[in-house]
Amino acid sequence: MKVIRIAAICAALLLFAAGCKDQENPEAVAAAQEAARKWLYLVDTGRYGESWEAAAALFREEVPKEKWVESLTAVRKPMGANQERMLDRARFRSSMKGAPRGEYVFIEYKSSFENNESARETVTPTKEDDGVWRVAGYYCK
Repeated sequence: MKVIRIAAICAALLLFAAGCKDQENPEAVAAAQEAARKWLYLVDTGRYGESWEAAAALFREEVPKEKWVESLTAVRKPMGANQERMLDRARFRSSMKGAPRGEYVFIEYKSSFENNESARETVTPTKEDDGVWRVAGYYCK
């Protein structure tokens, strides 16, 4: 299977699962999942520029808008429309290697698309200084 990867904080996402201690914070996980759901709606409806604008500052600093739109178009368009997205797991983190200290939720979905029935998506929202959860990373394979 061809692996396609887009992430605003690539190194952090790769180290995320292995390098951080688990904590429980159900309120943060619920808020992050809602932010991810809204953000994924933008992606699913082809509003890639708007998804960049709605992303966390950390994301926007790492990936220029034009590059994001170009990359996401190359990844998502061939996959077709999202058919189903099921939560696999969501884990709260207060730190992760390669990223500033803060609150992060690592969310993994089992997804199916018109042209890819067994995809995996990872969305990493972070709580920004204004108290709002926004997506800081996205990975799809």
